[in-house]
Amino acid sequence: MEKILDKLKAMERRYEELNRLMAQSDVAVEHEQWQSFAQEHAAIEPLVSKFRRYKGTLKELEETQQLLDDGLDPEMVALAKQEIETLKKRGDALMQELRLGLLPQDPNINKDAIVEIRAGTGGEEAALFAADLFRMYTRYAQAKGWKVEVIDSNQSDRGGFKEIVFEVTGRNAFGRLKYEPGVHRVQRVPVTEASGRIHTSTATVAVLPEAKEIEVDINPDDLKVDIFRSGGAGGQNVNKVATAVRITHLPTGIIATCQDERSQLRNRTKAMAVLRARLLDREQRKQQEEITRERRSQVGGAERAEKVRTYNFPQSRVTDHRIGLTLHNLPAILQGQLDELIDALATDERAKQLEEAAG
Repeated sequence: MEKILDKLKAMERRYEELNRLMAQSDVAVEHEQWQSFAQEHAAIEPLVSKFRRYKGTLKELEETQQLLDDGLDPEMVALAKQEIETLKKRGDALMQELRLGLLPQDPNINKDAIVEIRAGTGGEEAALFAADLFRMYTRYAQAKGWKVEVIDSNQSDRGGFKEIVFEVTGRNAFGRLKYEPGVHRVQRVPVTEASGRIHTSTATVAVLPEAKEIEVDINPDDLKVDIFRSGGAGGQNVNKVATAVRITHLPTGIIATCQDERSQLRNRTKAMAVLRARLLDREQRKQQEEITRERRSQVGGAERAEKVRTYNFPQSRVTDHRIGLTLHNLPAILQGQLDELIDALATDERAKQLEEAAG
């Protein structure tokens, strides 16, 4: 607790210092410096404001306790005790919010996202399930006011997707969708099953934060760019004119393709966005693996099960295996109502972060 209070006091001192700096005339004329101070000020203001409310609550609690100690008539004692209980609960709630506010923020949280869905085991049924997941995320994005653009896709014979890559643009897109990666499992009777038996199929989901050019240094000499005719939907013009772009990053072998646009330039721009995101993800994964290896060497640990979520049609059930949450509203979830699941995963993540910070 002392460490948390020390951090909050230091943040409050910095907040007051920023107020003084921003009021100085020589700083006001230096636009870039003033802008930097203003951004820092805005970033810490909510936490400082909450900390001051917390201190005010503690002061009220102390004053009310003093009244109780001074001796009151029975009726006032009961009221004072009730007020003390209310103030204690408010103080505890504010401290919990302050703890969460001090946790390190994901630097990618407000970025756009690139989502990749691939059919797994289950043949045509897996491809149809991949299409269901794409529709689910598209509807979720629409509800959030985000924009969805398909970058690349490979359709199956029955209208499913062997693979589909798309960009989701909007506030906090990656911050919400980052909980979706992993193996998604479906249990249902496939349209190709005449006997009515339930089959299990899978699709994999990957979610990458879209990387800006300044975040990933790509040497143009390391790129191999191929231009070819699109093999997907889009009309005769797409198929007749070579506009599809495939970019290979030679040092890593990572390939990014875009054939959804009629313009070669737009396809190249989108393919580069995917390539940057994959290279950034590769670098971040390497760093995370090093941290994970170090942690395992200290505390040990078991591998997490491969599947992250199961969609059971006969029981209209969705189970997220990471947090043991089961919801019986499968149709609504497939219509994009994902907030209950994502909120629960975000809460679990914060709880684990708090536990680690306390440890």
